[in-house]
Amino acid sequence: LFGGIGSPRIALRNLGIPTKSIDYVEIDQKAVNSYNAIFADELEYKTQSVVNWNLKPDILIHGSPCQDISIAGHRKGMDKDSGTRSSLMWETLNIIENMGLWRPKIVIWENVKGVLHKQMRVNFNSYLAKMESLGYKNSFEVLDAREFGLPQYRERCFVVSMLNSEAFDFNSLRRSTMRDIKDFLLDSNQVDEAYTVTQPSVLAAIGSKGIRRATVIQDFAYTITTRQDRTPAQVVDCGMDRFRYLTELECWRLQGYSDDDYFAAESTVKRNGRFRMPLYQQSGNSIPVTIFESLFEQLI
Repeated sequence: LFGGIGSPRIALRNLGIPTKSIDYVEIDQKAVNSYNAIFADELEYKTQSVVNWNLKPDILIHGSPCQDISIAGHRKGMDKDSGTRSSLMWETLNIIENMGLWRPKIVIWENVKGVLHKQMRVNFNSYLAKMESLGYKNSFEVLDAREFGLPQYRERCFVVSMLNSEAFDFNSLRRSTMRDIKDFLLDSNQVDEAYTVTQPSVLAAIGSKGIRRATVIQDFAYTITTRQDRTPAQVVDCGMDRFRYLTELECWRLQGYSDDDYFAAESTVKRNGRFRMPLYQQSGNSIPVTIFESLFEQLI
């Protein structure tokens, strides 16, 4: 649910675990186009509608929208029936409850660590309590992509709910050394001039602190967002007083996607202006693939 470009399915594919994707729910048509392009050779089992269908997935994963939880989204909240995008996580609970006596064995929920903030904690605790009433044992932890090989400072809260089982032990996860950022970045001399920082507002923010800042990438990138050309921003120092933005391909790499995955998605998107903005949005909304790989190694 809120399937984006299929980070969990890619992790399962990378691990060589045979899977049947019996449903995929995503409202963004351009993300759906990318998803279908990435899995074009794996669509023996077509996705199916949850409506009037007796779905019985082993694993249900939802990364409900985070905009109304994060600081950038002004923390509008996720109260039930509030109409905010982040309140859609209650729909996941409705789906699980309406499945009847049968339940998925594993439910994974990913979101920004702001769900643990005191302003959001009431709803977070309500989610855990509801899952417990449905027969699940919950555990949660904030995981950083840098602990799973990716040079991206990205902290997200993962909740793993196990049906009629002991709670999942996050200490069992295989952590890996952060890889060199150079393995993910292109040669700046070969990057199109379109990615050069020209906006005076961004250039003036390089080296600044606070919300109006543009951080120069050193050992790792900061959180990949849906827009790379707005402050707060992060830039690559190309030398000779030239700075550039991360390319769409680099953002996908920093989320754990292969170049083949990226180019499959790119084939569905036309350049509009300087960038292919949907590809930035899709990477910014995604979940690091390597974290799912580590989770599935222990869960399956």
